[in-house]
Amino acid sequence: MRVNRLKQLQLEKRVAVNAWISMGNGYLAEVLGHCNFDAVTVDLQHGPYGFDQAVHLLQAISATEAVPLARCAGSTLAEINKLLDAGAYGIICPLIDDVDQAAVFAASCRYPPRGARSYGPARGLLYGGSDYLARADDQIMSLAMIETSNALDNVERMLDVEELDGIYVGPSDLGIALGLGPDAWSDPRMKAAVTHILEVAHARGKYAGIFCGAPDMGEDCVRIGYDLVTPGNDVQLLRAGAAARVDGVRRAAAGHSS
Repeated sequence: MRVNRLKQLQLEKRVAVNAWISMGNGYLAEVLGHCNFDAVTVDLQHGPYGFDQAVHLLQAISATEAVPLARCAGSTLAEINKLLDAGAYGIICPLIDDVDQAAVFAASCRYPPRGARSYGPARGLLYGGSDYLARADDQIMSLAMIETSNALDNVERMLDVEELDGIYVGPSDLGIALGLGPDAWSDPRMKAAVTHILEVAHARGKYAGIFCGAPDMGEDCVRIGYDLVTPGNDVQLLRAGAAARVDGVRRAAAGHSS
């Protein structure tokens, strides 16, 4: 089976950089996959597209060296199974609040006897390889999102779930839950919470990822020690790149006119 590069990077204690697809465009997904990201995540929770389009995005990512990940809309066995069968090599699951939810989610990503996943890998078999069934449980990643006050309170017990590979912090919702707002990275309380989550994960040998919307947040989270950092989504990258190009031309035009 094709090896999950994120697991290799974790063993080597190297940071993985992850792209985030909020727009349902296969060409964009393929371009980002060729931009030296270690992984690209297809977002079905907030992205304005459904499963059919997600399959095309996973196909586009598979044409690159990036690991195809997906954020499901919710912790349902049916949706998680379909995304894994479509070739996702990891699932990021939103709104996991307690140990029971974490266990159900993790089981959805594993075949029996380790979990409850149903067999029918379809494109997963095509992308992963002929020994997919024998090795999928060890290559597929299950990451529970920590984005509520309940999840923060329960993170230790959640990370004790054996089949859960790790966590993925949603700082906007976590900031709102803590009464700090969605853009609270500069607040010491947010940094303390994010650091605590990481320490709990690493103490148990678990993987830790985080979404970084603020420009300086990604570098900060690398320094803190996160294993996977997402430096904004596709729209944020597009807007930042476009704004920089426009500003450069306007500065040149202003200098020329003077």
